[in-house]
Amino acid sequence: MAISVEDIKKLRDLTGTGMMKAKEALESSNGDMDAAIKWLRERGEASAAKKGDREAREGLIEAYVHGGRIGVLVEINCETDFVARTEDFKAYARDVAMHIAAVNPQYLNPEAVPAEVVENERDIYRKEVEGKPAEIIDKIVEGKLAKYYEQVCLVNQPFIKDPDKTVGALTTDLIAKLGENIVIRRFVRYELGQL
Repeated sequence: MAISVEDIKKLRDLTGTGMMKAKEALESSNGDMDAAIKWLRERGEASAAKKGDREAREGLIEAYVHGGRIGVLVEINCETDFVARTEDFKAYARDVAMHIAAVNPQYLNPEAVPAEVVENERDIYRKEVEGKPAEIIDKIVEGKLAKYYEQVCLVNQPFIKDPDKTVGALTTDLIAKLGENIVIRRFVRYELGQL
């Protein structure tokens, strides 16, 4: 099937991918734009995972103040200062800072949650499901723990501008688009009158 230049350009505009990758995606999906986007995302996710172990020491610290009552500082790292200066990276940093201001995550990721907090949550969930068959108790407890992480861990939270995507997935999409490892290193949120 012949792929038109207009279709390649449209796919490039939608995904931010290179011309050859866009053409390859359209050819592999017989010109179906949605299938081509899916194909690219699958490949992008794979390339983002490969980039995850690369050193990210550049980046920026984004500050966001909401109404003079809530302030956020977030450090986001990438591999090069070139990427740190791009509009995509800066917009992502602003979005993450606004998300933190709005949603107030307590931890960066599940690994940052203290073990005693996790065990305390597990104990609460086990008590809630007492009397259920033993083989499903662990599944229920782990499901509730995953929900807990969605509430308190930044990377697991549904992104405020697109609740169908987590902050972690937003990061992965940017890694695929910019071609560098990107890491939310740390954040702090201040609210007037709160300790």
